[in-house]
Amino acid sequence: MKKFIARDAPEADPRQRGQAILIGVKFAAKRISSIPDAIAPDGSEVRVLCQLPRGSLALFSLPPNAVSKAVAHRTVEEVSYVTSGCGRMWRKLGDDEEIIELGIGVSLTIPTGTYFQFRCDGPEPLNAIGATMPPWPGQGEAYGVEGAWEAKV
Repeated sequence: MKKFIARDAPEADPRQRGQAILIGVKFAAKRISSIPDAIAPDGSEVRVLCQLPRGSLALFSLPPNAVSKAVAHRTVEEVSYVTSGCGRMWRKLGDDEEIIELGIGVSLTIPTGTYFQFRCDGPEPLNAIGATMPPWPGQGEAYGVEGAWEAKV
């Protein structure tokens, strides 16, 4: 396997770089808040991290023995990575439905329109970093659906 070195990477697409400059994209850095910035429509705590025009990042936390409300997203898709805790996630999209085990190191996707619900089954909070594409648009993005478990948030 060839070792990848940064100088071997192709340059950024000049159109993308030019668009970023044109719309005034700036560098960002943010330290995570010790208290939640918001409560997600599913009932989990949200600590908002950085965002760019095409995506946003946040930390989602669910306390021990909690079960989120089941929801779906209208326009965003999400990729998440579990950083601590353990639990399960139910996902349903069309005829595809599954429940997966969540633990440190698990990553997963939530395509637009997927019904999903998650629960914390361990003694410590379940924490996951989630990236939404496009960035989270705000109120009305998520809507309630029937889930796999009774919500406890």
